Amino acid sequence: MRIDLHTHSTASDGTDSPAGVIGAAAQAGLDVVALTDHDTTSGWVDAAAAARRLGIAFVPGTEVSCRSGGVSAHVLSYLQDPADPALVALTERTRAARVTRAQRIVELLGSDYTLSWDDVLEQAEDAATVGRPHIADALVARGHVADRSAAFDELLRPGSPYYVPHYAPDVVEAVRAIRDAGGVPVFAHPGADGRGRIVADDVIATMAGAGLAGLEVDHRDHDAAARARLRGLAQELDLFTTGSSDYHGRGKVNVIGENLTSPEVLALIEAEGRMSVVRP
Repeated sequence: MRIDLHTHSTASDGTDSPAGVIGAAAQAGLDVVALTDHDTTSGWVDAAAAARRLGIAFVPGTEVSCRSGGVSAHVLSYLQDPADPALVALTERTRAARVTRAQRIVELLGSDYTLSWDDVLEQAEDAATVGRPHIADALVARGHVADRSAAFDELLRPGSPYYVPHYAPDVVEAVRAIRDAGGVPVFAHPGADGRGRIVADDVIATMAGAGLAGLEVDHRDHDAAARARLRGLAQELDLFTTGSSDYHGRGKVNVIGENLTSPEVLALIEAEGRMSVVRP
């Protein structure tokens, strides 16, 4: 069974529609796929309908933006109640902060580049979560950079004069909110040091004490040494491990299904979640 538990659609910063993500998963020969857009569940309905139509199992999920001190982090939430008031309030606050931050970044960029907020909205289209990837796409459309990766490397990375931070809840708060909503929290790409500083192991231990269920180990941003270290940490903390693509369509080079999760781990997730996997 081929299972990919981390993908993004146009509901956040992917380039495929929610149904398109499911179509890509089916074409890649996946049996199960999760849609985990940033801080939103708005793609679930369309993704579930497409999954039933195409005969693939669908895991509803979200990637919750959070922080540990000054370190940016993401926690994947699977099978949570999408109407849970506390988790909805938490993600709505983060989405609002992302918009304010994105507008400020565009203001800063506008002093040196031809770029407007309307350019960004044109790229975001109907996305529930607007962020730096849409600014990157607007920069590409304007011809200022070659692609998203170049935009992040040259203009949108932390330390850039155009970079602006945004509000996000603490990682432990996020784990507790996910659990309270009936979700199963898994720390996304915890060893991805190429993105900047990573969360310390002692913080991950605190997250485990608060209800963290697993670590996303098999991920493009983890080399062999990082994967080995994270497997050891997961064993020490009694956490399961997952593998995922972090697929964004054309937004990243990540190929859907390039890393996979075992059926045994999927069974653990479904046993702990409030929602159920949508099966054809």
